[in-house]
Amino acid sequence: MALIFATGNRHKFEEVSELAARHGIELEHRDTSYIEIQADELEQVVRPGVQQACALLRQPCFAEDAGLFIEILRGFPGPYSNFVFRTLGNRGLLKLMTGENDRRAEFRSAVGYCEPGERPEVYTGKVEGTIALEAKGTQGFGFDPIFVPSEGDGRTFAEMSTSEKNRFSHRARAIEAFFRWYKQRQKVRG
Repeated sequence: MALIFATGNRHKFEEVSELAARHGIELEHRDTSYIEIQADELEQVVRPGVQQACALLRQPCFAEDAGLFIEILRGFPGPYSNFVFRTLGNRGLLKLMTGENDRRAEFRSAVGYCEPGERPEVYTGKVEGTIALEAKGTQGFGFDPIFVPSEGDGRTFAEMSTSEKNRFSHRARAIEAFFRWYKQRQKVRG
């Protein structure tokens, strides 16, 4: 039986599918419209979201939420990244950073898993980096063209293939932690 990933974001599904294949996990994409609450922490957003998606689907599932946290902007846009991207985009965020020398930022991810009648499990991941001076690259999505991971080679996430990004991205780290737990749980259940 396939593991259900409740997301409306096709790009996220593609990234996570590659990771799932490495673990021998079959994924099923479900564009489930659950209400995503606004909160200051990603874990506070994903926990009720995945619980609602699980109730709607009446099946175990997982969901993921991510955010870009910029140091000089005191963590903005953080868990509001989707809204900020839709309203300001990369160009608007770069404009906010005009003249700033401190360009430190980190991407964070929270993955929630829920089974009917149970409390959600949450796994997190993060990657540190900087905000580029200009958008570069055509791969990825969202703020990928302006985020340069510290562990990389100077390219933005949008200049990397999915496989390259999945080596150390925030989402990959959270998903890897979740998949390890999930596989162990399946093994125990026999």
